[in-house]
Amino acid sequence: MTKITQYIEQAKGKTLFSIEIIPPVKGESIQALMSNIEPLMEFKPPFIEVTYHREEFLEKIVNGQIDRIPIRKRPGTVGICASLMNRFNVDAVPHVICGGFTKEETEDFLFDLHYLGIDNVLVLRGDPVKGNPAFTPEKGGHAFASDLLQQVVKMNNGELLHEETQASPTNFCIGVAGYPEKHFEAPNFNTDFAYLKKKVELGADYIVTQMFFDNQKYFDFVKKCREEGINVPIIPGLKPLATKKQLTVLPRIFHLDMPEDLVTAVTNCKTDKDVKQVGIEWCIQQCKELMAFEAPILHFYTMSKSESTKKIAEAIF
Repeated sequence: MTKITQYIEQAKGKTLFSIEIIPPVKGESIQALMSNIEPLMEFKPPFIEVTYHREEFLEKIVNGQIDRIPIRKRPGTVGICASLMNRFNVDAVPHVICGGFTKEETEDFLFDLHYLGIDNVLVLRGDPVKGNPAFTPEKGGHAFASDLLQQVVKMNNGELLHEETQASPTNFCIGVAGYPEKHFEAPNFNTDFAYLKKKVELGADYIVTQMFFDNQKYFDFVKKCREEGINVPIIPGLKPLATKKQLTVLPRIFHLDMPEDLVTAVTNCKTDKDVKQVGIEWCIQQCKELMAFEAPILHFYTMSKSESTKKIAEAIF
């Protein structure tokens, strides 16, 4: 297996292509997922990121009391990663999250990845439990991505949670999330940036950004990172618009700024089919500018759908 940083070094300045997928909803066949990934493999992604979705809770009244039953709507990320590696001979990069895990469970999860030969992970805090406004860590788990990151770094150094346990060091290349427009929970950009710098100082090997639609946000973000001594690769995250509804949904969920030209173009669309075409054309232009800027990798948040991403990749690779 090859590390993300090694792929970038081996590319010698050429911009690479990668995608992020979500595991299928429980009960769906994995074949649907694979058939959506297959059309994108001609662009030779060196890796595919696989999201992790924490448990949700079903509330039932039992003996007059509300009983919260934990459920998982999507199959395990480890199994999806193994299937991708076997089917496409590609590196899988699983998300590792704080939410829903104790430190011991995190250690076991990382060992499962290590046994599979997975050498890359993206470390994230994760979302709150659905329906809860704020993130609450699992009892005995991590509250922040920086704490989770330190656990992975310690495992790379052969340090486990319990001294009596002996194990060989892992060898994970660790990615973290970066927010060109700040994380929505941060009070301001500088505070959010300080957290990012801390994660790099603790051992993060590369950064993947939140989606953005204004390339200047990414350019300014990279410039600030370099000025502040953050020299790890910074991979831009991209998502083409597909529906008019996303024009309001995405800014609300991810606190993004939509460029005026994009807003006008989408507003003038009569159908979502027209919006999808606008989204593709806008993203193609973004990609061309990012490639001219020598972005190391163009990373697409596909939501496990390939049509728009394929059209964009065909235009630029």
